[in-house]
Amino acid sequence: MAKTPKPLPALSWLAPRLALSRALSLLSFVGLALLLLIWNLVYADLHGARPWVILSIELAPLLILAPGLLLGSARAHAWTCFVVNLYFIKGVLAAFDPSRSRLGWIEALLSLTLFCAALLYTRWRFQYDRKLAGE
Repeated sequence: MAKTPKPLPALSWLAPRLALSRALSLLSFVGLALLLLIWNLVYADLHGARPWVILSIELAPLLILAPGLLLGSARAHAWTCFVVNLYFIKGVLAAFDPSRSRLGWIEALLSLTLFCAALLYTRWRFQYDRKLAGE
């Protein structure tokens, strides 16, 4: 008993959702990068550590993904879903520290938004491409 494949949505339905999810992905991506940058340069007590070392460790995964996200690659958005989980975990852990609570909640919210938007973009982009290919 073979399953019949579910029909793909129309291009007119997918196009605005692609644009919205991509814009939300980019906004939350830039917001997360700026939050980490501003927090570590202005507010963080690094206990003598060099800020550029901390920033390079925290921002390196985001910088690796940035070109693909800016170009609109569905695969880069999919990889972002994996990588952004690290920032979500870091944000939740920071949320329980009274001195970093605000950072933690904002970081967790931005990473959750980025995860959801990138996941939806990936799904809809592959559906869009399959529909364009004539499937």
